[in-house]
Amino acid sequence: MERDVSSCNTYNYGDALYWDARYVQDALSFDWYQRYSSLRPFVRSFVPTSSRVLMVGCGNSLMSEDMVKDGYEDIVNVDISSVAIEMMRTKYASVPQLKYMHMDVRDMSYFADDLFDTVIDKGTLDSLMCGNDAPLSATRMLGEVSRLIKPGGTYFLITYGDPKVRMPHLTRPAYHWKISLYIIPRPGFKRPESCMSSEKSCMEAIPLTSEGLLPHDYVLEDPDSHFIYICKKMDEEEAHLPSYPLMEDVL
Repeated sequence: MERDVSSCNTYNYGDALYWDARYVQDALSFDWYQRYSSLRPFVRSFVPTSSRVLMVGCGNSLMSEDMVKDGYEDIVNVDISSVAIEMMRTKYASVPQLKYMHMDVRDMSYFADDLFDTVIDKGTLDSLMCGNDAPLSATRMLGEVSRLIKPGGTYFLITYGDPKVRMPHLTRPAYHWKISLYIIPRPGFKRPESCMSSEKSCMEAIPLTSEGLLPHDYVLEDPDSHFIYICKKMDEEEAHLPSYPLMEDVL
């Protein structure tokens, strides 16, 4: 598996120094890809409000704050940037539902196994895929994510990576994940009037081919769509089941 360079530039998004400098320069809150309002239907469908949530690569996003306003009770936020973490600790010092910790997602050994019900990742895996030693970094992070999720819990990944570049990383047998894929247009995308009558619900899972790819005739409504992978951690008895819904299973 190679470094994913499809949306990378000259910045090393896997480097703490880059992020520290960025947050020093621009302290305004920023949400990568999607805001909570767009993701809320998915979050409420797959993440009970009583869940213990780990937000990886939290940055200075408002997502965790918005989830608390929506009834979520326990969200631990981690980021590689000490600047961002100190900023958010100060900002949310009076919000007991939110905790902030300086941590590299490739080594979260501070946490015990099976500690979280849900891990939410909005762009963090993508950042590592733009960094040095990308495949190794991705493997380390996803191994940690799998270790931390309880059986029956979920890894909630929002990414620009389509199945061709993300499924090889997500379908390692050691993770025991059953994966469902959803696709959501980028914020502000306007459907052409000719397509309005054929609008599909974003809450419909996309069946994949036996190779874990989009069907060959599948057309993205928005070429810059974001992909949402819901990876449910199976227990030992479920581990033998297919890891994602196949086209033949839904036709």
